[in-house]
Amino acid sequence: MSPAATTYQQSEIDTALAAINFDAQGLVPAIAQQHDSGEVLMMAWMDRDAVAETMRTGRGCYWSRSRKGPWRKGDTSGHIQTLVELRIDCDGDTLLVLVDQTGVACHTGRHNCFFRAIRGGTLETIAPIVIDMNKTGKD
Repeated sequence: MSPAATTYQQSEIDTALAAINFDAQGLVPAIAQQHDSGEVLMMAWMDRDAVAETMRTGRGCYWSRSRKGPWRKGDTSGHIQTLVELRIDCDGDTLLVLVDQTGVACHTGRHNCFFRAIRGGTLETIAPIVIDMNKTGKD
């Protein structure tokens, strides 16, 4: 059974935003991790609005550098991330977004974005495509 989305009150959002050290572009790296297995799903960027929206709605929202706009994970594919907990590292310059992932996290159709490894001096693909994203839409 999936956990209910964690949402935060405005005072909690304000506290989090004050603790985050955004870079010169107004962004902070965010690591999305499956809350129960510990699997690292993806890395993305968040701006102040994405952090606030994620905390307010309980659904993963990021900043797309290529689109130069908000990216609500799953809007086109249906592969959403339900927020379980948001953590801020010791320096305030990286976020850990504990989520419950519905479907796949990677736009390639793999369960996570870390599907390649250097092994024996070569780059190997170590995870299969699970879903044809051409049929579901890419995030």
